[in-house]
Amino acid sequence: MGKMDSISEGSPLGSEKIVPVAPPLPGPTTSSYYQKELMMNGSNLSGYSCVSTATIDLWERLFDEGYRADVTIDTENGGIIYAHTNILGMASPVMKGMLKKMKGHGRQQSISIRGIPNDAVRVFIRFLYSSCYEKEEMEEFVLHLLVLSHAFVVPQLKQECVRQLEQGLLTMENVIDIFQLALLCDAPRLGFICHRMIMRNFIAISATEGWQAMKQSHPFLEKELLESLIYEENRQKERIRKLNERRIYLQLYEAMEALVHICRDGCQTIGPHDKDFKGNQVPCRYAACKGLELLVRHFAGCKLRVPGGCIHCKRMWQLLELHSRLCTNSNVCGVPLCRNFKERIRRQSKKEEIKWTLLVEKILRTKTITGAPFFSWEC
Repeated sequence: MGKMDSISEGSPLGSEKIVPVAPPLPGPTTSSYYQKELMMNGSNLSGYSCVSTATIDLWERLFDEGYRADVTIDTENGGIIYAHTNILGMASPVMKGMLKKMKGHGRQQSISIRGIPNDAVRVFIRFLYSSCYEKEEMEEFVLHLLVLSHAFVVPQLKQECVRQLEQGLLTMENVIDIFQLALLCDAPRLGFICHRMIMRNFIAISATEGWQAMKQSHPFLEKELLESLIYEENRQKERIRKLNERRIYLQLYEAMEALVHICRDGCQTIGPHDKDFKGNQVPCRYAACKGLELLVRHFAGCKLRVPGGCIHCKRMWQLLELHSRLCTNSNVCGVPLCRNFKERIRRQSKKEEIKWTLLVEKILRTKTITGAPFFSWEC
């Protein structure tokens, strides 16, 4: 005896040939009203629903009992699921087209879904009725449900599968399989999340069975992932290089501030007015002041002060020249040799001029990017 034959005509659902309208499909969140009602009725909130308990029960019974079902869904190993054409047609445009085509040719209303476990198909059809699922069923069949929701165009279920994968069902063991499914099922957000996870855990993921299977079945995808990894590594190296470069330019900018501060104001903490360093004094607000003061003291007493004779003095010569290029008024500047370097700049070669101009631009740009306080170079 078939399942439909076992339904009593005296069923509480009535004997009229009227099929109720399907409940609304779930949105991104469950309304607070229904959350409260579900809690009051002791409903299991581990699943996902946005309709009241009474409505859920009605649609669950309609699906479970198959009351006046007019279409069968054939699954693996001879499994049969009874359903209603009106419900399937409203929930899935693909199923609507299939059923319409069969009706037009006088064929028996039957849909075949092979290659997927019968229980997974049942969870899928149940969702079309009540917009519900059990947590354990989602965890077990999430990949099958993702494929079914894509194949039969059920975007609400597809979004929910992606959400569940994002929130814990995605692991390093299954990320390769899910990444391939995301590409096949047109799930760009899920594909991006999988790709990011692969890049961040490449060594561990490349040792999984999923990766080995992908190498055999989709070698071009493996090649793209490897190229993507190389690109990410190069981009990270370039980012680190630029950060280090920016740090150097910022240090040069701070050194120029400290140089003007020492020569114009005289640092009351470490010199030049004080002969000895005082460890108990409050540190100078210019971070580069102490290091630059040591360099100035060395420069003043070095016997090999000529450029090229001493590496420390050479650095001091470079700082003085850099200051002169940043200084806007060398006539009143208190930094030594500022005016001399201004005259020397006019006699430099074009190549040297371009090099120094580029350095000055990068220093000023770094100051703008980092938000360093503007310092007046009018000394």
